[in-house]
Amino acid sequence: MKKLVAEFFGTMWLVIGGCGSAVLAAGYPELGIEFVGVSIAFGLTVVTMAYAIGHISGCHLNPAVTIGLWAGGRFDTKEIVPYIISQVLGATIGATILYLIASGKSGFELGGFAANGFGEHSPDGYSMIAVLICEVVMTFMFLIVILGATHSKAPKGFAGLAIGLALTLIHLISIPVSNTSVNPARSTSQAIFVGDWAMGQLWLFWVAPIVGAILAGYVYKYLSPDTED
Repeated sequence: MKKLVAEFFGTMWLVIGGCGSAVLAAGYPELGIEFVGVSIAFGLTVVTMAYAIGHISGCHLNPAVTIGLWAGGRFDTKEIVPYIISQVLGATIGATILYLIASGKSGFELGGFAANGFGEHSPDGYSMIAVLICEVVMTFMFLIVILGATHSKAPKGFAGLAIGLALTLIHLISIPVSNTSVNPARSTSQAIFVGDWAMGQLWLFWVAPIVGAILAGYVYKYLSPDTED
């Protein structure tokens, strides 16, 4: 149970910190943090939580990470569904908190609310196929970093930093493409509030990250099976 509570709060923090930076701070006149700041914010949420709850739950914060670790032989099948439920609930509460803060400003308009999308809802108009490829590849590489950084033969104590930097890099690459998902829980939480097109396109942001994660799990298990797990 403690693992699930940790995943709940960790994923909540990821949404508040990452999506919150996009909604509240990215476009602030003259002083806004823009894409680079949002990318760093997402990375920082993972770094901070890795050292806060990594020893409790492994700090997945992401259904694709949970499934990718399972595919890589690092996670028990029976824990997949409880983890994913905790992550989605945590992300949704995080989005609710963010909405309550954002809507407290005079003249508030929901807008895209940092939701992920393709076509006309992609930040720079990328097609569904382009977004699908991007999300699969970015999630694949994210899981390769995670599986490598947490391997029994990897240097100890640096996994959180490597994983956080990887997520920062992923956002630097793909925010213009899809607003960067690589995380179905994060995508779901924002889509719930936007509704309409965001819910209609949400399928891609479950399918693509999970496909990328599973591929990475099997590839890394072939490259370097972790015999201590």
